[in-house]
Amino acid sequence: MIQIAVLSDVHGNLPALEVVLKDIEERGIYQKFCLGDLVDFAPWGNEVIEKIKTLNIPCLMGNHDERIAFDIPVIPLSKHSEEETKARFVAIDHSKNHITDENKKFLSKLPFHLKLNYKIGNKHWNIQLMHSSLESNDTYLYESENDEVFINMLEDSKADIIVMGHTHLSFKKQFENNKWAVNCGSVGRSKEENRLASYLVLTLDDEKIIPEIVQINYPLEETARQIEESGIPDYYASFLRNENILIL
Repeated sequence: MIQIAVLSDVHGNLPALEVVLKDIEERGIYQKFCLGDLVDFAPWGNEVIEKIKTLNIPCLMGNHDERIAFDIPVIPLSKHSEEETKARFVAIDHSKNHITDENKKFLSKLPFHLKLNYKIGNKHWNIQLMHSSLESNDTYLYESENDEVFINMLEDSKADIIVMGHTHLSFKKQFENNKWAVNCGSVGRSKEENRLASYLVLTLDDEKIIPEIVQINYPLEETARQIEESGIPDYYASFLRNENILIL
């Protein structure tokens, strides 16, 4: 049996990341992977990057990482309210001004996809990791998506399981022949009602893959308070507290 942990979308939330990493350690899981979006919306972007670097956790380039690394302009999104649009511009500008040049260079060199192969007995398991999809790191794929979308991705990647993040909403979908599409949710900016830090544990044996979404508490109120004391808009503290903010 082999276990691996997959996390995503930390978004500068160091307290949430530390709780998740501690939980992974307590489970005795040594293989860890990150699907990207280390920065934006909480004040510890540099600290999160340094933690990932120090622990040598393989990490993909999320859309937010790419924007900060290459100073890509922020484009308003129609799905966002006027309040969120204003807050988003300020928060991303905060990252552009505060993430160090060394850490921007680190983000710029992250891979887009990662394909894993684990051999247990005579069985090879192929695991496709991506931030959001095979073609883009900014595609929103939800659980409600037509099954054919995920089945095609499984076929295109020749994988037994595809694992993604980006939407901040976890799900597990099983298909024929023990094939899976899984979203591991978000460590630091969950859009789920409970706002818990979310990550994925994959258990592999010679017959099957078992995906488990793990959701755990972290010091959310203290995190929100420190956001309010930083240069990041209070919008993101209210978001963590789930204070009647419309989620799209």
